[in-house]
Amino acid sequence: MSDQTAPRPATDAPGPPAQGGSGADVATKPSLVKEGPDPGPRPESAGARLLRLFPLHQVHSLGLLVVLVLLGVVGTATSGNFMTSSNIVNILTSAAVIGVITVGQTFVIIGGGIDLSVGAIVAVASVWCTTVATQSYGLGGMLFTAVVVGAVVGLLNGVLIAYGKIVAFITTLAMMASARGVAERLSDRQSQVVTVQSFNRIATDKFLGIPLLVYLMAAIVVLGWLLLNRTTFGRHTFAVGGNPEAARLAGIAVRRHTMLLYLLSGVCCGIAAVMLTSRTTSGASNLGNLYELDSIAAVIIGGTLLAGGRGSLFGSILGVLVFTTITNIFVLNNLTTDIQEIAKGLIILVAVLLQRTRGARSPA
Repeated sequence: MSDQTAPRPATDAPGPPAQGGSGADVATKPSLVKEGPDPGPRPESAGARLLRLFPLHQVHSLGLLVVLVLLGVVGTATSGNFMTSSNIVNILTSAAVIGVITVGQTFVIIGGGIDLSVGAIVAVASVWCTTVATQSYGLGGMLFTAVVVGAVVGLLNGVLIAYGKIVAFITTLAMMASARGVAERLSDRQSQVVTVQSFNRIATDKFLGIPLLVYLMAAIVVLGWLLLNRTTFGRHTFAVGGNPEAARLAGIAVRRHTMLLYLLSGVCCGIAAVMLTSRTTSGASNLGNLYELDSIAAVIIGGTLLAGGRGSLFGSILGVLVFTTITNIFVLNNLTTDIQEIAKGLIILVAVLLQRTRGARSPA
């Protein structure tokens, strides 16, 4: 047999070289791309560019800022007293107590829960810190009692929900009734006048013309924002609210974290009780009435999903300011409370509808 080289198949006939491979590769790999001009990338819509530049919650917060500006225009047009410095300070002071409660409520809802007992916790902490026995320990004893009572009730909520596996709605609803009953029992349904003047000055003292209550709310909001957005605790809160099972598989102690969220809410209620009691100069079992609805509404208006896993503390505080400003405008124009409640209800419905629309359009 000769050593001649066998002839090459006809498929290897010379031709123009193929890019990125041999001629045999081209022959054995059919093209999946139709010939023709490259259409290029799809043009990006204006909404997509906005969401790329700013996260969704930031866009929502910007919208709330626009709403506040529009409310300012309406308030100025309907009342000459709206833009006075005293009225602006009054709006901020009115928002201070519910703002502190909303901080704790925001953590709970982002974590996938809900707290209907915040108003009752404020009441029982207020009554307990203004008993004669507690006031005998002075300012320190009253502050300590209010915060500890709020923390203990919040911790009890967390234990029943996380370890007792009772639905948060049912647990906090039962606590709302029980805590209010305890407050009525302690106070005998009477107001307990605060005789410690240093405690009352918490609401009356001012710095640069702004009440101490406003500074206290600002400090709680800043601390809450740092805790939610700059710590592992905050990241775990989003994870637990978004998908508890995935969070558990990732090594997060879901039950313990849930318990701590309700403890945090209770602490915020204890601080709010101090602020409200100082402002009213008395403790009473009817304090904090319907605060649970106001705080939940502010959280919803602020863009936090009721299902959990997504939210913004800054947006929640803007929601508080929106509600407080609307109430202020109604009061300045001598509108009845029933119109105020109707307006609040409509705002909540619109916010929920916007949440559903946003949830349907945003990626999972």
